[in-house]
Amino acid sequence: MAKVAVILGSLWGDEGKGKIVDHLAEQADVIARFGGGSNAGHTISLNGEEYKLRLIPSGILYSDKLCVIGNGVVLDPQCIIEEMDALKARGVDVSNIKISNRAHVVLPYHKLFDNLSEENRGAKKIGTTGRGISPCYIDRDDRIGIRVCDFIDKEEFAARLKDVLAQKNLILEKIYNQAPLDYEKVLREYESYAERLKPYVCDTITLLNEQMDAGKKILFEGAQATMLDIDYGTYPYVTASHPVSGGVCVGAGVAPKKIDAVVGVVKAYCTRVGEGPFPTEQLNEIGEKLRSVGHEYGTVTGRARRTGWLDACIVKYAGQISGMDYMAVTRLDILDSFEEIKLCVGYKLNGEIINEVPASLKTYAQVEPIYESFSGWKSEISGIREYGKLPANAKKYLERLAEVTGIKLGIVSVGPNRDQTIVVENIF
Repeated sequence: MAKVAVILGSLWGDEGKGKIVDHLAEQADVIARFGGGSNAGHTISLNGEEYKLRLIPSGILYSDKLCVIGNGVVLDPQCIIEEMDALKARGVDVSNIKISNRAHVVLPYHKLFDNLSEENRGAKKIGTTGRGISPCYIDRDDRIGIRVCDFIDKEEFAARLKDVLAQKNLILEKIYNQAPLDYEKVLREYESYAERLKPYVCDTITLLNEQMDAGKKILFEGAQATMLDIDYGTYPYVTASHPVSGGVCVGAGVAPKKIDAVVGVVKAYCTRVGEGPFPTEQLNEIGEKLRSVGHEYGTVTGRARRTGWLDACIVKYAGQISGMDYMAVTRLDILDSFEEIKLCVGYKLNGEIINEVPASLKTYAQVEPIYESFSGWKSEISGIREYGKLPANAKKYLERLAEVTGIKLGIVSVGPNRDQTIVVENIF
């Protein structure tokens, strides 16, 4: 049984990772985020209530769990404070949150540049959330970023902000013809955030490794998904981080050999937000039905998601990259009313079967999905709690997915609530 497990998105995000993390968190001692920022929304349903999380790990709804925000996360102080206050107002204890002193801080100029850059791209926009994620990672790699350890040091933050803001204001004025940001105003606002967050800051690398050495169960929570990875996704229509299992090692300071199990979350159909190729997209009544029945609108942005049939080629690719041991298939209940369900099991390019996900977006946009069709089960499955009691047609669909991808079934989710979960294989 696993002591250290990783939960990842296998498609373009929005697969329901929050629900799976929340389910597995009951058995874990520590839940940790290792990448991304406030652009990643997780929705958890509990006792008829919905909790929409951006930065705080999904384990926060368990009062006895440590919730760690790792060094690979870009931290928006304003956002996390709003999120903490909203949770506290609903009676949720947030005292067990730990924030890495090595995480980089999202500042007002990051959000401003994110939006200005998108506007400047015009028709070639990426489709970002405008929350400053990519500009913050750019500053990190350009070695002008401000880390949490500097942010909570009043003198260090004042000096670093002054230097960086001078550079940013020059670009704002000369390149974008925008008014400069006021140093004193930004400083005062963010000093107040630093004071609020200081008690939660620690060396999370030491914390996590000590917890592992003590035999504690650790659950690493991925944001976004494989096809949004900066290297492995549909570049440039991707996020700015690594939402694959390798991202845990650099985003949390954990050695690869310490990871025992990798779980890929797979929605029973496909969605994506933003631009870029989507081979199984259904621009028809099927796509509209998937969007309507599945309420497919972004947790953070509210944007309508593009919808289509499940693409097993992508799931297999995600499994190869991250070494996925199990699949957690979510939202199977959304397909309850469909007469026919299709699964993409291969790609054709110029009439030839190919065994890869093309790197070139021009090429990827030309692939033709090879579908297998399945009869729908035409019955409600939200009350089922044992795999053997699922309709035969539902099991045929799931088992063919496992066969094509080479990844075992671990969990099947048949609804948004904690108890609407079928455990096929125990992870912890």
